[in-house]
Amino acid sequence: MRDYKAEFDSRVAFIRKLVAEAHADGIVYGNSGGKDCTLVSILCKAACDNTVGVLMPCASRQNYGSDTDDARAAADKFGIAQRTVDLTETRAALLGALEGSVDMLPASTANIAPRLRMTTLYAIAGSENRLVAGTGNRSERYMGYFTKWGDGACDFNPISDLTVTEVYAFLEYLGAPRSIIEKAPSAGLFEGQTDEKEMGVSYAAVDEFLFHGTGKPEDLAVIARYHSRSEHKRRPIPMYAE
Repeated sequence: MRDYKAEFDSRVAFIRKLVAEAHADGIVYGNSGGKDCTLVSILCKAACDNTVGVLMPCASRQNYGSDTDDARAAADKFGIAQRTVDLTETRAALLGALEGSVDMLPASTANIAPRLRMTTLYAIAGSENRLVAGTGNRSERYMGYFTKWGDGACDFNPISDLTVTEVYAFLEYLGAPRSIIEKAPSAGLFEGQTDEKEMGVSYAAVDEFLFHGTGKPEDLAVIARYHSRSEHKRRPIPMYAE
């Protein structure tokens, strides 16, 4: 049986060591009201009292509704300070500036929000000597379901080895709000968006493959396609050297 207490203590020690080595005064993370950021927030708060979450609504109505409600519910339950930076007008201004220079593809437009959010987190981190906590899990990383230089950027990530299945189990152990545990995983990029609907495969299928290397042929085909075409996101930047 999994020893969540020992695992919790080990992850907290990992974060505490990084903060000390960086001579940082605190931690900042993006609070979307989702499963991953909730688990990260609990770990970071246990390691560093000066942890702050930032709600960053960006155009989607979901960001202002259920996402905000869940983000605040988790923060309130675990005593984590929160701020809100509304990026909707910033996104609109950037799209306006790009108009006439490029015909934006839907994927490029959707990736603006995660990159604006990471810019915001690093602006806060740089101004207050904080480290930026990453919130991506193993399943998302394998599928490449993250934005390069957006939610894929961070100073450290305490849950990168956990699959979606394991994140949910950890949240159950920690007593996270039911609304977060039971909600469909979503990046909140646009109305009605969910991770699984967009990928065309469930996280349960992805995790079955990661745990056992098995799955339905149609699921395995989707997983292989996503992993292959997103390899560039996981590789270090190619740099010329003589």
